[in-house]
Amino acid sequence: MTQNFQKLVQTLEATREDVEKAMAGNKAACARVRKAMQDVKNIAQDIRKEMLELRDAGGATPPK
Repeated sequence: MTQNFQKLVQTLEATREDVEKAMAGNKAACARVRKAMQDVKNIAQDIRKEMLELRDAGGATPPK
C-alpha cells in the first residue's frame, strides 16, 4: 500500500469517534469531521495522482 493510502485509512479511523459525537449533536465534533473530510478529499486526490503516474509508467513497482 502507498503511504497516502495508509494516511487515508488512519485519518478515517481517527475521525470515527468525532462522527459518533457529531451524530449525538456535538457541534464542535461536526466541525472536526468536516475538516477531516476535507483532508480525506485532498489525500484521495493525491492517491488518484499516484495511480495515474503508476499507470502511465507502465505498471507497479515491487513493494519494498
